[in-house]
Amino acid sequence: FPGVVYSYDQEGVHRAGSGWEQCISVPLVQPDMPELLQHWDELLEEFSLEEAWLPQRYEEQQHNCYTFALAFVNRVRRGRGREPLSKAQFTERFLIPHTREASRYLTLHQELAHTDFYIVPLPEQEQDS
Repeated sequence: FPGVVYSYDQEGVHRAGSGWEQCISVPLVQPDMPELLQHWDELLEEFSLEEAWLPQRYEEQQHNCYTFALAFVNRVRRGRGREPLSKAQFTERFLIPHTREASRYLTLHQELAHTDFYIVPLPEQEQDS
């Protein structure tokens, strides 16, 4: 879906509207909460401008894009009165389930790509009158 992706590396914070088509989107907000999504956009912009995310602060193992994402999620959680997540908790609750699902789809796609299949749409079910 369209949007802006924020990332952080040795050059600082980047904002991109394309180039992330092969990434996995991990939803953290219910889609029926547009006011919260708008609020997150504003918070993320403010957060990305903080000194912590200057290029010279980047460190490959301890202060990286993962740190950026987790710190933002924890900032929002604190604002809602919730406990911050550790790296392990964030990975286990949010990232692993989505990467497993993506892996299953990629495996299925590879199997289908290397096998001749013809997919026939099912006829529409007759509606009871």
